[in-house]
This record gives sequence, structure tokens and C-alpha cells, in this order.
Amino acid sequence: MTVVVTVNVAARYRGFLTSTMLEIAPGVYTAPQMTDGIRERIWDVLARWYYELRQGSIVMTWRDSEAVGEQRILTLGEAPKDIVDADGVYLVKYR
Repeated sequence: MTVVVTVNVAARYRGFLTSTMLEIAPGVYTAPQMTDGIRERIWDVLARWYYELRQGSIVMTWRDSEAVGEQRILTLGEAPKDIVDADGVYLVKYR
């Protein structure tokens, strides 16, 4: 399962993400069966737009058996918290 969460981003993100994923709540997109290649291409587009517009924040997460806690997380933008690895478990540290 791949999940993307957007906060305060331009409308273009919504149009793009809904062309490849299901929007289950405002700014929350899911795809149960997404290949690595498609996920990488989607992230490349999101990152390119983010660096052009410099607005909002984006989080993408998916199951990865080789990652900490078997969950991979990518982020763009300012988040009010940090995600840290604590002996193989992700924890959220608020700023």
C-alpha cells in the first residue's frame, strides 16, 4: 500500500495524484498495488514541482521489508515533527 499525504499544496498535485491514486480524504491518496517504478516516477514529479513552487508539504510512505520498521517514508517541505529511527522502530519527535 502506497500512501501520499499533501498539505497546503497547489491544485496541480491533486489532479496529478488522482490520475494514479484514490483520494480517500482531502489530501490523502492511496494505491494498494503500486510498482516501484511507478512510485519513483510519481515521487520525481512531486519533488520537481515542490522545488519549483516551494509551498506546502508532502509525505509518501509504503511497505518496504528492508526499511526501518518495514516502512519507507519520503518527505518534502516543513513538517512540525521529525521521524527518527530508535533501534529499528520509527518514532515521531515533535519540534
